[in-house]
Amino acid sequence: MARSLLLGIDIGTTATKAILCDLDGHIVAEGEAETTLYSPHAGWAEEHPESWWENIPGLVRACLGRAHAAPADVAAVGVSGMVPTVILVDAQGRVLRPSIQQNDARAYREIADFKAALDESQVLQRTGSAITQQSVGPKLLWLRRHEPEAMRQVRYVMGSYDFIVYRLTGIPSIERNWALESGLFDLYRESWDEAILALATVGREQFGEVRFPAEIVGTVTRQAAAFTGLAEGTPVVAGSADHIASAFSAGVHSQGDLLVKLGGAGDILYCLDHLVVDPRLFLDYHVIPGQFLLNGCMAASGSIIKWFRQEFAPQLSYAELDAEASAVPAGSEGLIVLPYFLGEKTPIFDPQARGLFLGLTLTHRRAHLYRAILEGIAFGFYHHLQVLAERGLTAARARVTNGGAKSLLWKQITADVLGLPLEQIAHHPGSSLGAAFIAGKGIGVFEDWKEIERFITVESVVQPDAARHAAYRARFELYRQAYEQLKPLLPRLSADADDA
Repeated sequence: MARSLLLGIDIGTTATKAILCDLDGHIVAEGEAETTLYSPHAGWAEEHPESWWENIPGLVRACLGRAHAAPADVAAVGVSGMVPTVILVDAQGRVLRPSIQQNDARAYREIADFKAALDESQVLQRTGSAITQQSVGPKLLWLRRHEPEAMRQVRYVMGSYDFIVYRLTGIPSIERNWALESGLFDLYRESWDEAILALATVGREQFGEVRFPAEIVGTVTRQAAAFTGLAEGTPVVAGSADHIASAFSAGVHSQGDLLVKLGGAGDILYCLDHLVVDPRLFLDYHVIPGQFLLNGCMAASGSIIKWFRQEFAPQLSYAELDAEASAVPAGSEGLIVLPYFLGEKTPIFDPQARGLFLGLTLTHRRAHLYRAILEGIAFGFYHHLQVLAERGLTAARARVTNGGAKSLLWKQITADVLGLPLEQIAHHPGSSLGAAFIAGKGIGVFEDWKEIERFITVESVVQPDAARHAAYRARFELYRQAYEQLKPLLPRLSADADDA
């Protein structure tokens, strides 16, 4: 008799991940395979979708082997992924070009064109999203202008997890949060906005049917089964945006719950039981119907740390870099970093912003630069808390997840800057767990969304230091002033990079 296991797959910036879990709150197997983010030009961020798909057979085999399970034991599949990544697929299902990632900043001229052609305040009210670096419309317009041959061949435009669901089932679909975060979707009519589609030079027929996360899109096809090692006929749900699935699987499901994700890109999510639209933040549907998440997303966070290590300390581990930086006092002895290495999304929405080390002297060493990067990322998160506070929104509890949560130093700096205790979830696999639970909800093995709590254990709590928080608040003012005063110069730097 087949076991009831749920497979969750997450298409992440740095890795494709998969877990198998049972219905009692146990993760019985997991695995991951590396992926690569490419930046062939300043501000560009691309990946190869075929590499995500090619990772899946190995992950399925590994998870089934570790769980001593058979393909028939998998009751359903859920997929999560980066959002709103843009993938172009032709009529035969072939990928036409590398994905354009959500933090890609190439379309700043098209963003300006959108703002000139549309009433931005009306767009915000209709779609819940401002016209920003993350908006899909300007990216599609950029593609039409710069890669017209690819656009002529497009049959479907889809996101990262929609692409995997398509490859598994043969059925094109768009999950609701990709639609909402695309900036092409009317929040109130729950339909594509024709005026914005026209400006983006695409039609509604180039998108699959919009689906709820737990809605079953189809089943694993014979071809997909032969490729992946899954059983033909296994149900596949629409899935979820990675940050939404991750927040849900971390227990963010009630008004005032806050999640800080220390990942390649930095996310901060705040749970609402009512609709709030703010031009400085993204708005998401929660996986729980009727609830919402205000979402701050920084274009580069952990990716800056990875860049620093690769370029300046490849011989050291992250733990060794942490140890060096722990000896540096809070404030990095006068050094401030603006973490805008890929432009910035929330809350400043400036694709032409650039990273900055401010205050360098000959007394500063590698450890100062590394600590200042961690502090600069934490200041970016704190900026979002200031936006929430202006709306009268405060955190009832805060949790921290993702790879950066393994670093005690990064967690402590973040807690000190935010002035909040940060609860860390024990062995939290993130989005893949949320995707697996959503799959279970889709086939009816879970009755209540709050059954996710059986999968959650708080491992530790990092307490903020009051004195360091006060000092960091003062430093934060310099952080904000540095950007505002340098902002007029940054487009010139972007222009120089484009001309290089």
